[in-house]
Amino acid sequence: MTVRPRDVVVVGASAGGVEALRATAAQLPADLPAAVLVALHMPAGGTSALPAILDRAGPLPAQAARNGEPMEHGRVYVAPPDHHLLVSDGTVALSHGPTENGHRPAINALFRSAAVARGASVTGVLLSGVLDDGVAGLQAIAGQGGRVVVQDPRDALYPAMPEKALRALTPDHVVAASEIGEVLAKVTLELVEADSGPAPEPLRWENEIASAGRVGVGVGAMGKPSEFACPDCHGVLADIDHGVRYRCRVGHAWTAEALVAAQGDTVERALWTGMRALEEKASLCRRLAALARERRNDLIAGRYEAQARETIEAAEVLRRQMVGRG
Repeated sequence: MTVRPRDVVVVGASAGGVEALRATAAQLPADLPAAVLVALHMPAGGTSALPAILDRAGPLPAQAARNGEPMEHGRVYVAPPDHHLLVSDGTVALSHGPTENGHRPAINALFRSAAVARGASVTGVLLSGVLDDGVAGLQAIAGQGGRVVVQDPRDALYPAMPEKALRALTPDHVVAASEIGEVLAKVTLELVEADSGPAPEPLRWENEIASAGRVGVGVGAMGKPSEFACPDCHGVLADIDHGVRYRCRVGHAWTAEALVAAQGDTVERALWTGMRALEEKASLCRRLAALARERRNDLIAGRYEAQARETIEAAEVLRRQMVGRG
């Protein structure tokens, strides 16, 4: 039987993740026999200071990932803004594929690609964050025989992502961020079977979407069409995982929890837009009332003034509802 080491480490983080990543990087051994790939949720525009932060934090050199470069042991590769970071056998890949849970880079995309490309050689690490990006990716890694490490929720600034992982699967290790380096030093010395067979078709199919290699898939081919619309493109979402995860025709992916959050944002934007429209209508009615008064048309002025009062009352009701939502 041919064996190989667990020499690929993929790390995902969101809110509070910089602190957790810094603590993890500080404790990584200088001779770590693995490549480390990092995806942190970040805005699409601008540049990221994360490579410099991690480069200073620990002994391993860290850099922004470049498409097609070989993965080397003892190096940290960081996803740049607005790109998925993916593992493609022995190289790093960058993709502008569809967002997942509204994010690019997405943690699930990184984890899933590593599971497909390297199977049991992968160790997935999930750190601080909100909602549940990364949980499905950890399940993919575990399903291919890889190791799973989760930051102890009590140690995380934002414990939601680690907590969701603990509910969905049984990690191999649950430790504070400052202890993850020591765990990885041991895990990366383990040997695994080199050829464990291809990943399941649904996993490979989703990885193709993230790498922008498969587009325009019919909703019916992905799963049962749902009654929900994609917050990104407003297309019909297909249920691809028994109500847990969804994808639209062009590939945007959502977990149920992230979809709820996105729909809440949409509702809030609509409410603020409605309130602004009411205030603008009231202002216009007052202006028309003033013009009518100047022309001595008191009847028309009174009508506009009444409309202004009614509109302001409606806006105040809406404003109270908005404050109550907070």
